[in-house]
Amino acid sequence: MTIEYQAIDFETAHEAIQWTEASGKGVAILLDGPKVVSQDDADRLAAAGVEFAYLHDHEMPDGTHRIVTVPVN
Repeated sequence: MTIEYQAIDFETAHEAIQWTEASGKGVAILLDGPKVVSQDDADRLAAAGVEFAYLHDHEMPDGTHRIVTVPVN
């Protein structure tokens, strides 16, 4: 099965997350590298059973930030 989706590829997860925050569009995911896709495309990938992870910038109790992944499928 082939699933088509549009994505912007990034070198790092941090860059992908920054892009979504700055543009207010899409979600950062990890699928063969960091990418930004529309929420609709992420939902379609998840419904099709594709394994990927959402990327999030999580603030720790001490104020530092860590990128965390939330696995899907």
